[in-house]
Parts: sequence; C-alpha cells; structure tokens
Amino acid sequence: MKLYRGAEGIFVEQTGSFYRVPVDTWDALLCSDQLFETVRAATKGETASFDPSTALAPIVGQEVWAAGVTYYRSRSARIEESKDAGGGTFYDRVYVAERPELFFKAAGWRVVGPGGAVRVRVDATWSVPEPEMTLVINARGQLIGYTIGNDMSSRDIEGENPLYLPQAKIYDGSCALGPAVLLAETPLPTTTAIRLEIARDGSVAFAGSTTLAELKREPAQLIAYLFREQSFPRGVFLMTGTGVVPPDDFTLKSGDVIRITVDGIGTLENHVA
Repeated sequence: MKLYRGAEGIFVEQTGSFYRVPVDTWDALLCSDQLFETVRAATKGETASFDPSTALAPIVGQEVWAAGVTYYRSRSARIEESKDAGGGTFYDRVYVAERPELFFKAAGWRVVGPGGAVRVRVDATWSVPEPEMTLVINARGQLIGYTIGNDMSSRDIEGENPLYLPQAKIYDGSCALGPAVLLAETPLPTTTAIRLEIARDGSVAFAGSTTLAELKREPAQLIAYLFREQSFPRGVFLMTGTGVVPPDDFTLKSGDVIRITVDGIGTLENHVA
C-alpha cells in the first residue's frame, strides 16, 4: 500500500485503485498505533478520485535527518573531494566505525514535494543530487514505511572542510521527498534498485543506479542511533545515504530535471531552479 498526501486529503493506493483515508491530519496518521489497520480499513470502502501527479510532499510536522557515508561509492567520493583539506582518512574512519554519521537535513516546512524546484547554493561551484532510500519512522522509533529522498549537496563546500557540512547540506530547496510513502511492516529486499537520471536540454546528462545490497548499515541500526538520545513526537524521516554519485566533472545547472526511481515506490521528479 502506498500513502499519498494531497491537497484534498490523504489517500491510499492499492492494486491501482485509490481510497480516501478518513483521518484529520497527516501527523496523527503517521503516529497512530492503528496506522496499518486504519489504512487497510480504508481500502474496504469506495474508491476515490486522486491524481498522483498532484501529490504533496509526504511530510508536515516531521523533521528530516540523514545518514552519511553508508555506501562504498559515497565513501570514495567524499575522500576524493576532501583530500586537499586533509579529510581523506576522515570519511574512511566514518565508513568503518560502529557509530554512523547522522545529521539534521530539514524541517518539514522546508521540504520540496514532487514536481517542485530544488536549488543549488549561489556560492557553490560543484552541486549534485543524492538519491536516497528514506525511512519513515513513527514517534516510537518503529519503521512504518519508505519514501524517496533527494539530498541536494554542495560537494565543493563540504570538500573544503568537513565542518562546512551543514552549509553544504542545509539550505532552502536542498531536500525533496515523495511521491508517496510505501507502507511496510517488513524490510525491503536487498535487490531493491535506486536509479538516478538527470536530464539537461532534453538529453540524459547522467544516469546511474545501485541497490540496497550496497547499503553498509542496516536500517534498524540507523534508527537505534537516531533515537538513542532524541525524541520525535511526530515521527521522523531518515535518509539512508547515497550509492549513486555523478562524476567529479559534473555539476547541476538551472533547468536540469532530476528523476529518482525506487522499486515499489515510484519516481520523484524535481527541476533545478
């Protein structure tokens, strides 16, 4: 089942049909002890009219956090971008450490939804999207589903000094989520593919893919560390890192179209402002 947030309510999709979920707010549904029962009950009712292309970002009062250096490809890219700043071993140590890198990414009101415009920083010269499987977690620290995330990043700023990571990662238009939440009570298969395509002037400027088999850290471990000394009364979204990184000579430009596709969820499409 896939859960959508629309301008006229909340909808669930099952086997190609849509049903309205009778709840007051998105936040209340995500944190409900009866989430799965409520959504399943909705699919027993009458079908509803909903255009998934009009879906809003599947987030309201939640925060977005992110995990870094969770794929070997990401480790290698971070080492390369930061070698002149002496950060070559910094990311290698994070990759092999027991404790994961976790950082705040965005408040819910900052998140860009499907079809919206993401941004590159005006003071950045090397910007890329980072396609990420994103965990949807309730207030009790329980994994309830998955969505697609785009962790926009300024690689030159982070590479200049690792302490600049907040500036490289957190700015207006730096986070996109959607189009839906795939509700799941069990982990996704490791064969699940994550694909990135960047179109420029009608042609494909970059395309790449990975699978969850390349993810070094288990979602349960990331969740445990995130909730170790923090609480999230309205739940939280946790990006799990990227295994798809464009080459070092690539940077985003205004007008580029970013498409991130994850098996079972769909495609999150955004354009660069």
